[in-house]
Amino acid sequence: MYEHALMRLGLAKRASRIEIGEEPAGSVCRAGKARLLLIAKDAGDHTFRRARSFCHTGKPPYVCVPITKDELGAALGTGACALCAITDPAFAKAFLEDLNEPEKYKDILESLERQCARVAKRRQEEKAHRKNVKFGKK
Repeated sequence: MYEHALMRLGLAKRASRIEIGEEPAGSVCRAGKARLLLIAKDAGDHTFRRARSFCHTGKPPYVCVPITKDELGAALGTGACALCAITDPAFAKAFLEDLNEPEKYKDILESLERQCARVAKRRQEEKAHRKNVKFGKK
């Protein structure tokens, strides 16, 4: 049912835009680089509490996804995975859209859309700057 979302996670892993496991995800969240923290639906209570504390520190949104630890681990190429943090706003937005529940994640999707727009604007400004340096501003 969530094959596209799981494929999106595999693509994020190949692009090095995801941190897998409790410690790497926690360090990325605390550093403020995580855009979305994913928690498997069958994760333990202690894992869920730790994930919420990670998000309290770094302020990324967290989502309890309707995917088991084994399915999440299989999509990411590990044994089982209860937590993972997506560090790219475009991948995070695309993953949530692939879950096909837009009304449930409406606020998070709006926030990720704003982040994607800021990234696109920043890239456009960098491109214009490189052009100005190379050819001179007219």
